[in-house]
Amino acid sequence: MVNAIVILILILIAIFAIRGTIKHMKGESPCCGGGGASEIKEKPSKLERPVIGEKIVQISGMTCEHCVNRVMRALNKIDGVSANVSLKGKRAVVSYDREIDVNVLKKAVEDAGYTVESIS
Repeated sequence: MVNAIVILILILIAIFAIRGTIKHMKGESPCCGGGGASEIKEKPSKLERPVIGEKIVQISGMTCEHCVNRVMRALNKIDGVSANVSLKGKRAVVSYDREIDVNVLKKAVEDAGYTVESIS
């Protein structure tokens, strides 16, 4: 009887662990010190001048909304840049009001702890 109770408890623990892992891998779980659904999502910054171009940055390593906010903050710190980051697309759409070197965008993302796969 005791063995059955212990086995039942272990099965329940395993179920909750697997559910949490699946949510984490889908990007639905708080990780990296981020909060849950109640966390305030970072807003793209406003540009001072009219937009002259747009670049799409493919990013790997993002797993949650905290990661998205971290990348968005890093890119929006660059003068003349407004970024909108998508977790599902694993990309950032970067609008700019002055010429921006792609190496500056790449360095900002990498300094935030993620990898740039491509910039187009």
